[in-house]
Amino acid sequence: MNTLTDAVPDSIPQARASTAAPTAPVRPLYWSLRRELWENRALYIAPLIVAALVLFGFFVGVGHITSDVNRIQIDPDKRQAVTAIPYAMAAIAIMVTGFVVAAFYCLGALHNERRDRSILFWKSMPVSDLKTVLVKASVPLLVVPVILFAVIFAVQLVMLAVSAMVLLPSGVRFATLWTQWPIFRMSVVLAYGLMTETLWYAPIWGWLLVVSAWARRAPFLWALLPPIGVIIIELFAFGSGHFAHFLGQRLGGGLDAAFSDTGSHQAMVDMAQIDPARFFGSLDVWGGLVVGAGFLAAAVWLRRTRDPV
Repeated sequence: MNTLTDAVPDSIPQARASTAAPTAPVRPLYWSLRRELWENRALYIAPLIVAALVLFGFFVGVGHITSDVNRIQIDPDKRQAVTAIPYAMAAIAIMVTGFVVAAFYCLGALHNERRDRSILFWKSMPVSDLKTVLVKASVPLLVVPVILFAVIFAVQLVMLAVSAMVLLPSGVRFATLWTQWPIFRMSVVLAYGLMTETLWYAPIWGWLLVVSAWARRAPFLWALLPPIGVIIIELFAFGSGHFAHFLGQRLGGGLDAAFSDTGSHQAMVDMAQIDPARFFGSLDVWGGLVVGAGFLAAAVWLRRTRDPV
């Protein structure tokens, strides 16, 4: 008996210590974002595939670049343009791919969970409709730009190293090539361009999420038909194309708002052309952010009220 009674007090502090041990935080937003990446691997696989194709094409055509550089060595400006074109084209191809994938992600973000009825399971989790929509909106607004920046920077770094090795026998030194394409300075331009383009497209991401939360089927068609219908009605009823011009400006005017002197059609945009005051001082930018926030609020309400498909 003494042995049993002596053992009981010793076990009580251990039990208290086990109950008082701190537990790891759940971090629902973090795991919700991880889930989006697990379920939508095309967000990073598609840019990687395009990056591989770009590098393959660059490796095949690098000899032509060498001959062009040798032919115009006397003119430094032309040589800089020839050297910069592959880097600019690589960035454009990967960026376009990333934004297209982000658009299709937004169309399926809230629709797919209603179609496969997994929304019934996710609504039982300790994550509100507001947090869910914000997590899904953060994918095109935050995650995709980071992925694109990493992929483009890595591709351009490989291209710079290959160009240095190929052009070295031609008498072009690495320092000269570095001057023609200062990759770290251009990475600042790239980061700024991705950030401004993403914010410029904020109402588009919001509209696609609203359609994804509302449409019972074919969200791609429902995302296109209303704008096309407005364009047709305005054209035949009033003989004007203001809405079409507005959409065109929203789809392709982000760089013009973020940089100065982008109309010179030069291959390389320098840091001197970065103009954040012009971008963040534009009413088009803030108007688009307000409209995008309204669309996100509508997507939250629709996710709360719409039934599974």
